[in-house]
Parts: sequence; C-alpha cells; structure tokens
Amino acid sequence: MTSGMVFAATGAVLFAMGVAGVVLLDHLMRRILAFNLMGSGAFLVLVGTAQRDGSVDPVPQAMVLTGIVVAVAATALAITLARRLYTLSGRTELSGTDDD
Repeated sequence: MTSGMVFAATGAVLFAMGVAGVVLLDHLMRRILAFNLMGSGAFLVLVGTAQRDGSVDPVPQAMVLTGIVVAVAATALAITLARRLYTLSGRTELSGTDDD
C-alpha cells in the first residue's frame, strides 16, 4: 500500500466520522467540529489521490490550500452565527421543539 492510499483511506475514515457527527449530534459547536473533521477528511483524500508514480500533481494541492482558507472562513462564520443564536435564544442545540 502506497502512502497516497494510506492518506486517502484515512481521509475516507475521517470524512465518515464527520458525517456521523453532523447527523447525530445536536450541539452546535460539536456539529461545527464534525463539519471541520469532514473537511479535513476530504482534503486528505485529495492529497492522497494527487500522488501518482512517485510524482505529485500540484493542482489538487492548490485546491486543498484554497479549501483550507475557505474552511477557516466558514468556521469563523459558523461560530459567529452560533454565538448569535446563543445570545438571542440562550440555546446551543438545534432541536425542532421549544422546551422554554
């Protein structure tokens, strides 16, 4: 097994863990972290598939670097919206029912 395949397999596992976290968790901060884990898994898959025959394709690496910048900005926006929701409603969960 090559190192690229190890990166791709690890990325697939991280992506699956992130999807499970986004689907199963109610707490907003945990969902944001699970979404980041999902993004990291996708980046690892891209890096892993970019390695062929000992050479590295620079296009997927550039896409991963751009994705990291976008992920940081999206995370900052999500945390800001979560803080705003907490300020307005006092809740940190996304449940469909109001227990107040």
